[in-house]
Amino acid sequence: MESILAKALGQDVSQLAAAEKRDLLSRLLGRLAHEVRNPLSSLDIHVQLLEEDLASLAPQMREQLAPRLEIIHGELHRLEGIVQRFLRLAGPAGVDLELVEIPRILSHVCELLRPEAAAREIEIAARVDDSLPPVMADPVRLTQALLNLLINAIQAVERKGRVEVNVALTDGVVCVAVSDNGPGIPPEKLAAIFEPYYTTKSEGSGLGLWIAQQIATAHGGSLQAQNGPAGGAVLTMRLPLKREGASG
Repeated sequence: MESILAKALGQDVSQLAAAEKRDLLSRLLGRLAHEVRNPLSSLDIHVQLLEEDLASLAPQMREQLAPRLEIIHGELHRLEGIVQRFLRLAGPAGVDLELVEIPRILSHVCELLRPEAAAREIEIAARVDDSLPPVMADPVRLTQALLNLLINAIQAVERKGRVEVNVALTDGVVCVAVSDNGPGIPPEKLAAIFEPYYTTKSEGSGLGLWIAQQIATAHGGSLQAQNGPAGGAVLTMRLPLKREGASG
């Protein structure tokens, strides 16, 4: 991440805290996405106008130019996809909070991933504190974060293993711990796994944990990684039961 920021900003960022680097990179990616989107929209409009102009040409000429226009459309669509990815990397600008039941969301996520896990002979187990109350959260964002965490765990195990999710309430903070019995994370890489495009696995894009951390932060919480005492990795998302400044 430091090399990305140093090249973009032309300055040394090695002394900044990890959270400051992530925030700086998020804002940089968001700004870049918006800067690219403006000329991209203009190009799209002018391609449409060009197509209208070409309609007056002879059929033979239109047939000759059609494949080239198709390529242009395809490349514009691909660039729009890159812009969307940058915007997702920039992190959620805000969250739409409502009272949500984490056990229900977790159950939904587990059911979505069980077929893939079963194909790999991986067991998914979930344990939730019975006293857990509803939490103020964005259900869509929270579902995305939990999906990313479980997919990461499944990919870490690869085949024939176990992924476990434990949800508990501790001192007004909801702790969602996703553990696996995979190879674990090299100690020197524990902080780096949250950097965009970084991955220690053969699968995945290296964006899942970055996005999950952005979502946790947008909720006023955090996401941390460690190795379990018996091996494997443990990723723990902490969400405040009540956000500071919230009424009630």
